[in-house]
Order: sequence, then structure tokens, then C-alpha cells
Amino acid sequence: MGFEQVDGLLADLGVSKYQLTSSERGFSLMTDGALDMRMDRGQERSAYDIVNYESEKELADLIYQLGEEGRSRRIARAIVRARPIHTTGQLAKLIEQAVPRTGKIHPATQTFMALRIAVNEENEELEALLGAIPKLVKPGGHVVVLTFMSLEDRKVKQGFQAMARDGKARILTRHVVRPAEEEIRDNAPSRSAKLRALEVL
Repeated sequence: MGFEQVDGLLADLGVSKYQLTSSERGFSLMTDGALDMRMDRGQERSAYDIVNYESEKELADLIYQLGEEGRSRRIARAIVRARPIHTTGQLAKLIEQAVPRTGKIHPATQTFMALRIAVNEENEELEALLGAIPKLVKPGGHVVVLTFMSLEDRKVKQGFQAMARDGKARILTRHVVRPAEEEIRDNAPSRSAKLRALEVL
């Protein structure tokens, strides 16, 4: 847009609730739909491709690393045995059979999250953003990042710490900032939000 640097940057890494709950986009495990999960419908690789063509080991590693799912090997084995899998409903049901529910959270939640992150290369996008901050934001400018997953928050924390160690920034949030009880009451999805901020030097 013709700007070389910005005065401040706010990055909200949350996914749109409307995308997540739309069955045709393939993000939701509560409604049956095509196994898609692409934010950008123009990109080639979808969740269908990962679920049906990755090796069992690659699937297990992806689910473990991106979804932080401890039962990833069992889930990957069940997926490979049940191929081809065409819909989100099929996948959710299959995972629930492979690793039964133990609490309120659906047992497929972390696997779906891992697939979404992989399909949209969310980790790579976040790393690129963190790497660009010192050049992108003017000295004295503030950077605020909102995350909703521990994996992302860890990356932001480490990225901020690296910039501070290199003398490129000063961390403004000594501890992560979480929403107040009142906000969670009014806006339930905010319960997992974490905010970190820094000043570019």
C-alpha cells in the first residue's frame, strides 16, 4: 500500500467464528461437510489431501506437533485404515471411535486444529510476521499479538524474547495478559485468548 513502515501493529491470530461454524468450509467437526479447511480457496492442498495421502508417520507427527495431541499415533493408524475419508463428519466419528471422549472436549478437536494449521501454513505465516517486525514497525512503535492456542503463544513469546535479547525491542507485557471474567462471560471464545506486547527500539 506504499507504506515502508507502520507506527504500530496489531495481529489477531484468531480464526473467524463464521468460518469455523460453516459446514461447507470443512473446519467444523460438529457439522458434516467437505474435508477442506482452506482459508484461501485458491490454494491447492486441502485437509482431504493430507488425511488421504500423507503416510501414517507423517500424519502422526503432524497431529502431535501441531495439535499437541498425545494420542496421535492411534489416530493416524485409524485414519490410514479407514481411507478414503471424504467429510468432516466421517473423520470426527472415526477419531471418536479410535480415542474415546474423556472430558467435555471432543476427541477430534486437536486433530482438526492440527490439520487447519498445516493446510493454511499458519506456523510459517506467524514466523514470517515475527521476523519482519523490526523492519516493519518504526522505532517507538508498539506491537500487540493476540493468540488463541498455546503453540502460537509459545512462538510469539520466544520471538519477542529473541528480539529483546538482540536489543531490537522491549517487552511491555512481563506476563501474558488474559481476558477478565466479565469479558469471558460476554464473549465465551475469548477464554483462550492471550495477549503479548512489545515496543520496537
